[in-house]
Amino acid sequence: MTDKEYFNLALASMHSGSWFSWRKEDDNGNKIPNKDRMQYKYIKVIKEGATMPSQADINAKIQEIKNAEQAAIDKKASGKQKLKDLGLDDAEIKALIGA
Repeated sequence: MTDKEYFNLALASMHSGSWFSWRKEDDNGNKIPNKDRMQYKYIKVIKEGATMPSQADINAKIQEIKNAEQAAIDKKASGKQKLKDLGLDDAEIKALIGA
């Protein structure tokens, strides 16, 4: 996953539903190119009652998501190793778990 994808996923997980959008113009009225819009400074809260999370909160959520992904990878590797320790070969493991 790219940094922008993690950023977007973290934001989406902080409130329910569509609560944010990206500004199309900066404070001076200049058009923000699409490739540059996904930045903290261009987040626009669009849902009533939603609050803007701090940049630190977003970064912590990104790290939480990355940690969860790594934990899943580690558990899968650990499970494969346990199956090998029980005497299964790679083809048998692949037949059982598909990877």
